[in-house]
Amino acid sequence: MTSFGLLRTPAKILFGRGQRAALGAVARGFGARAFICTDARLAADRQFAAMMDDLKASGVAVLVFDRTIAELPLDCVAQCVAAAKPFAPDMVIGIGGGSCMDLAKAAAVMLAHGGDIRDYYGEFKVPGPVLPLICLPTTAGTGSEVTPVAVLADPDKTMKVGIASPHIISAIAICDSELTDTCPPGLTALSGADAMTHAIEAYTAIARPATASLSAERVFVGKNALSDQQALSAIRLIAGALETAFRDGANARARDDLMLGALLAGLAFGTAGTSAAHAIQYPVGAYTHTPHGTGVALLLPYAMDFNRETRIAEFAEIAVAMGAARQGRSAEDLSRDAVRRVAALFGAVGIPRTLADLGLPEAKIDWVVEQSATIQRLVGNNPRELDVAGLAAITRAAYAGRLSADAA
Repeated sequence: MTSFGLLRTPAKILFGRGQRAALGAVARGFGARAFICTDARLAADRQFAAMMDDLKASGVAVLVFDRTIAELPLDCVAQCVAAAKPFAPDMVIGIGGGSCMDLAKAAAVMLAHGGDIRDYYGEFKVPGPVLPLICLPTTAGTGSEVTPVAVLADPDKTMKVGIASPHIISAIAICDSELTDTCPPGLTALSGADAMTHAIEAYTAIARPATASLSAERVFVGKNALSDQQALSAIRLIAGALETAFRDGANARARDDLMLGALLAGLAFGTAGTSAAHAIQYPVGAYTHTPHGTGVALLLPYAMDFNRETRIAEFAEIAVAMGAARQGRSAEDLSRDAVRRVAALFGAVGIPRTLADLGLPEAKIDWVVEQSATIQRLVGNNPRELDVAGLAAITRAAYAGRLSADAA
């Protein structure tokens, strides 16, 4: 890979236990009226109430929209924007999981530019800056607090759609792992596995020619020198913390490492992008109505198995980052070990092993493949050429639970 790197990040990232207490002071720098996007569960939480009190004590008036719906259907976006307009906010604050933060992004776009939210589907469709965004994640998974994408569910389309623009990267991200301490084991597992998938797909994505126009032509440019560093650090952190946080949610060190890993994974895939596991998950999730994190994590080992021969050196580094001893082992051996280690980690935290386990009928495999092939932003980011036959190979292996790395 030639020496090329790209970073697109918030203007400021605050990380650490207790950093949510900086919210009022941070928000005050953007104006006097904050519109808050969250969900009903969080809105009733004492920590959320304390953050609202902090905003008010800092001279910032708040209006809370607490009706965020998971997977973010378009009517939720419409209701949110309708509630925000009369308030005329100076900023939008997303507090919660990926859906809450993505709703904040969509609201910031609509409040700044109007029109129909469908006008902004795709890459570089947001015409200019949006209302200032502040994001506080309460799960360690999506990385949405630092990424240039918001994912929505359009009832007129088979699968979810995305708005991808550097303009929707938050101005400030506040990552306080105390906000994840009460995440139940299942949510901890699927969120952390989602973050690991982001990191591995970013680290092993296609490496595009480093032209001077690349960053202007693509929101997601493929693997590069800067995203690689973030992705590999994320893999190391998540591998060391996920099972511990899953089994002992009160372990502060594991919670800290998992949130830092998710943050770094978000920074990595926010420039490099994701690939096969995400492409196949879109139709799988649409049909089975299963969480995004569960689907991409289930698919990742099979996508890695398919891609391994084109990224042997990177997969070897993944294995070492996950605890494999390098001495006396070939890169080929380590690359296979990486696939096995990812599958074992995900199995240890309860991620289902096969698409059949998710309830996908075998008769729908061809449909999944056909739908996946249309998502060229992800298919084209895969390191190995991914045609219909390749998508079918991954999907059928994931349906049967078949990994060639297991047989080596």
